[in-house]
Amino acid sequence: MNLILPDRPFAGYIFDCDGTLVDSMPLHYRAWSASFRHHGAPFEWDEARFYASAGVPDREIVAELNAEYGCQLDGDEIHETKAEWFVRHLHELTPVDAVAAIVREFHARGEKIAVATGSDISIVDPELHHVGLRQYFEIIVTPADVLRGKPAPDMFLLAAEKMGVDPADCLVFEDGKAGIQAADAAGMASVFVPSAPTAFC
Repeated sequence: MNLILPDRPFAGYIFDCDGTLVDSMPLHYRAWSASFRHHGAPFEWDEARFYASAGVPDREIVAELNAEYGCQLDGDEIHETKAEWFVRHLHELTPVDAVAAIVREFHARGEKIAVATGSDISIVDPELHHVGLRQYFEIIVTPADVLRGKPAPDMFLLAAEKMGVDPADCLVFEDGKAGIQAADAAGMASVFVPSAPTAFC
């Protein structure tokens, strides 16, 4: 993977987690599918749709599916089953090497870095520990910290605030369409990190 960064320095750098720092999207898809099957979802969870929803908080995805299919799935229950399944399979995860190398370089230079992710801390914390990246981040922003998840800019704006930098002076690393839209809405530059299979791009 060859990522091209804007040719200027930034005061702060914000990283999405799943699909950006951690090569976890295939595992998340399997976790979603297992949870939907367990709770008797009356639809087939499509892989292309999963990648299109990258970055959107779990409970918002369930609410959209409930509205579309006229069902009453409990967002909290779906999320909890998904999270439990995911954590049981942490051993399968690896870092996104190109992004992990950037994190280590920025940390060594003393740059301000943060994570802003659509996943809950109960998932983000163990997966970052597993791939050896947790120690680089003092600031992790999740949907629990804001009123609106991606594609709203709230998480990125809060991350910039916690780093003490101007949003316009932040660079975001993202694999999801919702995350890129959130970066745009926050007035931040962004770098797209491809995570979806070519068929879904």
